[in-house]
This record gives sequence, structure tokens and C-alpha cells, in this order.
Amino acid sequence: MAALPSDLLRALAELLGDGLRTDPGERLTYGYDNSRRQAMPDAVALPTTVDQVVALVRACRTRRVPVIARGRGTNTTGASVPVDGGVVVSFERMARIVDIRPGDRCAVVEPGVLNGDLQRALRPHGLFWPPDPTSADFSSIGGNLACNAGGPRAVKYGASRDNVLALTAVTGAGELIHCGSATTKGATGYDLQRLLVGSEGTLALIVEATLKLTPLPAARAALRATYRDVEAAADAVARLMAQPATPSMLEFMDDRALDLARGHLRAQPRQADADDLPADAGALLMIEADGDAATLPAALDALRAAADGDGCLGVTLAPDEASRERLWAARKALSPALRALAPGKINEDVVVPVSRIPALVAGVRTLARRHALPIVCFGHAGNGNLHVNLMYDPADAAQAARAQAAMGEVFALTLSLGGTLSGEHGIGLAKRDFMPQAVDAPTLALMRAVKATFDPDGILNPGKLLP
Repeated sequence: MAALPSDLLRALAELLGDGLRTDPGERLTYGYDNSRRQAMPDAVALPTTVDQVVALVRACRTRRVPVIARGRGTNTTGASVPVDGGVVVSFERMARIVDIRPGDRCAVVEPGVLNGDLQRALRPHGLFWPPDPTSADFSSIGGNLACNAGGPRAVKYGASRDNVLALTAVTGAGELIHCGSATTKGATGYDLQRLLVGSEGTLALIVEATLKLTPLPAARAALRATYRDVEAAADAVARLMAQPATPSMLEFMDDRALDLARGHLRAQPRQADADDLPADAGALLMIEADGDAATLPAALDALRAAADGDGCLGVTLAPDEASRERLWAARKALSPALRALAPGKINEDVVVPVSRIPALVAGVRTLARRHALPIVCFGHAGNGNLHVNLMYDPADAAQAARAQAAMGEVFALTLSLGGTLSGEHGIGLAKRDFMPQAVDAPTLALMRAVKATFDPDGILNPGKLLP
């Protein structure tokens, strides 16, 4: 039986009915996320209304019981793992698309709506919500907002924080607050909705979001450019981001990632895509443009010209949608291909200024040699947001220790290059203890003061984000 006070269990059972889970097997299902960390919650709540969330938080606050918000558990930093027990609040039953307002280019949704479901609902209206994490088909909007999810389109359209207009949330004091408005301009007090985005459930539980929508582009096309080395690719990124035609996606792969992609693609029925990748290529950029059919050719010409230059081995155009999908095949092949290197993976999404990408990749290569571990870099080059994948065998204690040491050195390297710990995965448990290296003491103190204002008793997702 759960370790919660009996009076709280009775109150939650009365409040939630069949929306309360106390069976150990059911609780365990809500105790882990994609970080592979795990802890047992004392109970799981499945609210269906805002009033239930308010009452639940107030009941837990009275008894100083932790409350951990949960989407679908796709985050990679342990942000939704209930390390101190308490009540996990899963929003899977609050999954209504409340309203789609094409004239205002906004949608009102509950936090449990899946990103992919929202995109499909918006398509008939000619609209989309820009954040597109890899997990879009099975990650929730609430989770996207909690971690400020981005994805490849963020280079042009921004991440979650840039695409939210208003939030309704429940603070750790059990107060219902309304932040922002369904307008794209506003100068009425503090920008609290943007503060809540990326706070990983440590300040408030989001119960409704008004999202900023964007018209679907009429046309899109992709280019694939290969380069002699990482430095040549980084120079091309700088040129691409300096000219007026902003790419809608700009993805990077280093030489190790290219080798993996080739091997994976050659094992597929169609081998031409692997054969298109020059054996001497040291880096690759995937470039996509979108817009209307009349202006897209000029944008593609500008991007092609910017991609070309010293060290460029070739630029390939995808003339149609099928060709575009084939061009992206190398990038999409990476995740399954990584399994060939090792059974375990630490995927860190560090960010550096674009001009420092070569220094980051070179430093990571040094770390790979020093720790005798394969490390693969790819990611969102236009933002300087690279996914550094440290591959190891979790069953090998020595390898696991080296991987953890290498992770700390990746963070130190990133910060020394003027970068930051995370672009879209967040801090959670994985990076919490590195925060004092990334944020100075007065700023951390201010963050703690903000936390205390929203959550005076510290019950919301304790142990996460702040060291």
C-alpha cells in the first residue's frame, strides 16, 4: 500500500474516483521516463478537470506531499521521475482540444493533448504548431511546454516558448493563475507564461494552454550538402544564417554519424541514398526551405549558393516530396544506427554559438579518445544545438563510469565555448548538479526565490532543475 497519509488517500479517492492509482504495478508504470531513471510514486492521480487539480494540489500542500506533473514520459533528463515519492499527476485524461480559432491563429488545448494529434487537427485549417520534437507523435503539449521542446523547425519558427500566448496553471500554493492572452502583442505586467515554459513542473502545473499557430507553407524542398570537414560545414552554417532566406530546417551530422547512416542505409532495400554520400565526406548539412510556390525557387537558389563554398563536396536538391524524404533518410537513420555501437546512450543536447561548433566537435572527439568511448554528434546546426551521444554498455561498470565522467567534461567544454547546458531537453536530474557551473550564484538565488513564490512549501517536482 502507498505510504501517503490515510486521510489524504481517502480525500484523493473521493476527489478522483477511478482516477486514483495505488496498486504497486500501476504506480511503477508512472515512475520512469526516457532517461531510464526510475522511482516509485506513492500514488498516481489521473484528473479530468481543473478543479480536481486545484483540490489535489491543496490537499497535498496541507500534508507536505510532493506533486510531480507528468505528460507521456518522453523526456530524457529524469524530469518526471518521482525521486521523493509523492503523487504523480498524469494529464492523459485532460486531452481535449478545447478550441481552434483560425481567425486568431491560435488553439486552446489541455495539457494531455499529443503534439501529433494537434497537428492532424490543425491541418484542415491550413495551420500548424511549430514545435516538432522527434517524439511529437507520442509526447504531450504539456510536456513540450514543461521542457521548452523545439525540434528541427525551431531554427525558423522558434521553440515552445516562442509559440505560446497564454497559460492557465495551478501553483504549488493551490492557486489558479492565468498568464498572458490570446493576442500576439501584450505589455501588461510580467511575461509569466514564458517563465512557466521550460520550468519542468517546478513552479506550477499547466492545465490549459493557448498556442500560437502558423500557416502551413504551400511548398517546401530540401537540399543535402556534404563537406570535407566539420569546419567547412560550420562556415557554411554561418553563411546560411547570414542571408535573408531563413531555412526552415538546418541539420548537422559529423563524420561518425555519416558512417553510421551509410551502414544503416546500405542494409535497406534501397541503397542509392547511402551511395550518394561521398566516402570522404567529413560532415553533412540537411537544409530545408518552405514558403509559397512562387518564391521558393529563389529561396532555394540563395540557400544553395550559401551552402556552397570552400570545402563543399556537393549540394543535392530534392525535386519532389519523395526525393525530399529520401534525402532525409540519412538523418532519420541515425537513431536506429546508434544501437550498433553500444546498448547504452547518454544523449545531451548542448548549445554553443554557431561559430563554435567546430571547437565543440573537436573537443568531443578528444573526449572520445580519452575515455575510449564512441561519441556521435548531430543536431540542429542553425541554433548551434547539437545532440552529443555518448555510447556505452550499462552492464560494464567501468564504461558507465567513463561515460558519466565524459558527460561532465562535455558540459564543461560547452560552457567554456560560451554555450549552455540544454537547448530543448531541459535540466531535470541529469544536469541539475551542473547548474552552478552554468548560472552564477546571484542568478541561482533569484531562481530559488521565484520557486519559493510559486511553490512556498517546495512540493512541486522537488529535486529537479535547481541544485
